[in-house]
Amino acid sequence: MTDVETTQTAVPPAANGHQRVVEVRDMVKNFPIRGNGLGRTTVGQVQAVSGVSFDLSEGQTLGLVGESGSGKSTVGRCVLQLIMPTSGSVKYNGVELTTAGRRDLRKYRRDLQIVFQDPYASLDPRMTVASIVKEPLKIHHTKGNNDERVAELLRLVGLNPEHGNRYPHEFSGGQRQRIGVARALALEPRVLVLDEPVSALDVSIQAGVVNLLEELQDRLGLAYLFIAHHLSVVRHISDDVAVMYLGKIVEIGSRTHVYAKPAHPYTQALLSAVPLPDPRKQRARVRIVLHGDPPNPANPPSGCRFRTRCWRKAEMEAAGQDTSACVEVEPLLEVREVAHPVACHFPTLLEVV
Repeated sequence: MTDVETTQTAVPPAANGHQRVVEVRDMVKNFPIRGNGLGRTTVGQVQAVSGVSFDLSEGQTLGLVGESGSGKSTVGRCVLQLIMPTSGSVKYNGVELTTAGRRDLRKYRRDLQIVFQDPYASLDPRMTVASIVKEPLKIHHTKGNNDERVAELLRLVGLNPEHGNRYPHEFSGGQRQRIGVARALALEPRVLVLDEPVSALDVSIQAGVVNLLEELQDRLGLAYLFIAHHLSVVRHISDDVAVMYLGKIVEIGSRTHVYAKPAHPYTQALLSAVPLPDPRKQRARVRIVLHGDPPNPANPPSGCRFRTRCWRKAEMEAAGQDTSACVEVEPLLEVREVAHPVACHFPTLLEVV
């Protein structure tokens, strides 16, 4: 099987009737490690993202989940070209963004927007809310009455337009995130990268922001790349789910397949930590505990990157089974014994939720 064929099997097909708007293939992003000498020479590199591929369709949500440091946010920023990938392809409506000129990229950025994680740090405290929401309209020289557009956007996200002359510190965390959403929608984008949009909010406020995002998607036909580590939120909002570990996608598929029939031991461990509402089921569940920390991304393990913490590999070795493939061969993200792509030499379905 060629590399191209392998990449294609790792990407879920577009939903019926939905056009693919973003196509990512073999994305790699390395960050240099600088020495302390006067020359600041490069002494190594952090492999933040290593060969990630996925599709995003209009009106659909892809949830990108994993531990902190797995490369999720880097993927989102590379899609938007806020940071340039080291290699790989990012296409929007069939147009390659990684080789686009600055003028063309500026045009496409109208359609590709981001909502940041921290609603306290992502809004300029010296600007009024109306000025914050109006700023993209001024930068892109949009036609029409900008003041009316700002009022319309604030109403769209559930805020009072009369409060546009207030400053961010006068709003709660949930309201600030709604302001960030209004700013992202100002240019009528087709794709939103949502970088952990509710992780900095109180649990009581998260549901309101998630419900708002779903309403906006239904109304405007937006495509979401929803980056999060909160698996319950991802399950609620996503159509497809991709699980990342140490810069790689280890499992990807529809929400139903990944949550009901997880096949990768890392996905199974993550899902086993999600609380269940039924106390009897919670007590009966087998909790999978991962020991140790993720390896150094500047020097990832050979073969499977998860092998140093893999509970299944440990069980197989205890039973006298051969696990040399885990050490020697990097598993490809492909359909094996299960119905969706998984990067594991020994995938096994396990009901954990």
